[in-house]
Amino acid sequence: MRSSIKFTPGILNLPGFLIIVFTMNICSLEARQSDREAMVDMLFHSFNNASTPGCAVSVIEAGDILYKNGYGMANLEYGVEISTETIFHVASVSKQFTALAVQLLVNEGKVSWDDDIRTYIPEVPEFSHTVSLRHLVHHVSGIRDQWSLLMQAGWRWESDVVTQNDVLDITSRQKNLNFEPGSRYLYSNTGYTLLAVVVERVSGQSLREFTSEQIFEPLGMNNTHFQDDHRRIVKNRAWAYESDRDGEFGLRNSIPVFDVVGASSLFTTVEDMAAWDRNMYNGEVGGTEGIEQLHTQFVLSNGDTTDYAHGLIKNEFGGLPMVSHGGADAGYRSQYLRFPEQQLSIAVFCNFPGAGPDLLARRTATIYLDDHLQRSGSGGQRQRRSLSDDGVAELTPGDLEKLHGIYVARPGDRIMQVYYENDRLMLDIGPGLPLVQVGDHQFVVDRSELELEIIPDNDSTRGTLLFNSRSFPDIYERHEPWSPSASELDLFAGTYYSDELYTEYRFEVYNDELQFHHRKLPTQSLRPVFTDAFYLGGRILVFSRDDQNQINGFRISDSRVWEVEFQKTDNL
Repeated sequence: MRSSIKFTPGILNLPGFLIIVFTMNICSLEARQSDREAMVDMLFHSFNNASTPGCAVSVIEAGDILYKNGYGMANLEYGVEISTETIFHVASVSKQFTALAVQLLVNEGKVSWDDDIRTYIPEVPEFSHTVSLRHLVHHVSGIRDQWSLLMQAGWRWESDVVTQNDVLDITSRQKNLNFEPGSRYLYSNTGYTLLAVVVERVSGQSLREFTSEQIFEPLGMNNTHFQDDHRRIVKNRAWAYESDRDGEFGLRNSIPVFDVVGASSLFTTVEDMAAWDRNMYNGEVGGTEGIEQLHTQFVLSNGDTTDYAHGLIKNEFGGLPMVSHGGADAGYRSQYLRFPEQQLSIAVFCNFPGAGPDLLARRTATIYLDDHLQRSGSGGQRQRRSLSDDGVAELTPGDLEKLHGIYVARPGDRIMQVYYENDRLMLDIGPGLPLVQVGDHQFVVDRSELELEIIPDNDSTRGTLLFNSRSFPDIYERHEPWSPSASELDLFAGTYYSDELYTEYRFEVYNDELQFHHRKLPTQSLRPVFTDAFYLGGRILVFSRDDQNQINGFRISDSRVWEVEFQKTDNL
């Protein structure tokens, strides 16, 4: 453990000399460090028993560990406790390591961030726009996300083994991008899997071999590797869990079973992250210019700069610049955040979804950075003048009620639902969030910086919603809710096929509901949203009609995959 020493300068005058005397306030600093450690222990105390999963934490200063500890169980079946040497699957925290692997090849002149991905992976379709390595690393490529595609195709999470070739296969079948590359930001794991393949094909080594030889061994990260075979035995590995009311300890196993690397699958410890942290400052691997490149953000075609750099998210916390990335796969959760100006970093790795490592990491940072953080008495709520000061009339309850409806943006059939409840206009984006009027028809989501404008039309059934996002402003058109009869639902029954997903969906009407059937997925009922559109779990299906007004197919979208086409092949 490294102790910080504060020097207090004093002046001592002797003939011919000016001597600066430093008094070391060691005792007070050790006491303060002890207090901080006790406060961190209190944050994690609920995990510290023999019947719960838990977390490991390290507090790092310029690459040296100030504090580290483990809480809870790495394996409940065998009673193994979490220690700071416990190895965790850290999910998307992996991405920054993949980005550095590509940067090493860039440093050697073997690849360029502006190269077309098809130069190295011709399996990627020739879309209408070029997709570069730079687009992939910043999540601005428009390439559809691999996990969403595979699940739409019927792959079962934590049940079906997914390989790198499976991702290449389903990517090769795609006919369209979500959007033009560089025009907006949308997280896509596929991009980092493709970057891993680039490393493999250019270097002639697997990503595991390349990163172990070029990154982890030079940095002394002896307990870190990319796990490219889920069957491989890893000593000191933490098992992961999720809630199960009927299971032992109220839990069940929750382990990712895929052999896909790049976007995920890094195995490491909170101790090894200190070596990685040190490299962010000294550039031992990658060089200082290469490390600086990893922190470069992307400027979209509309002029906005994304928060996302190369596997790193740049933003602020308490007024301090912060670089971070979290991860979530099956039951594993992870967070690594770094404050460059203070050279302080926090790593929190957990083996249970409800652990909340992001919040734990930020609270730990608050303990160590208390003197540096800005305080906000508003609790993050937007400060504004009264509407009357700006000459704006407050909308009446009747006016607010007229703004209710379902608003849909293309591409992607993205939905925002606005409704009026308990004298407040609400936005349904999971939980219902109150909208606060700040202008004529301008609103902010309460206690946030999310801004939107809802413009009514002369026709009360129409209108638009303008959503102002840093990533991209979007226009949502209003649709009326829809409640089809059983006879109307019969029009949608039948079998549909997608060659992009290489799978078949079947629908039938049962008990006045349209039901979904798939050979591998559970039967579900579709919920009508607006005319010819249904919710299916977390996805939206919008059906199409031919010239005779007969249903002939549909498109399916979720948050990371937009408008995959299905064609109707028969009728029931």
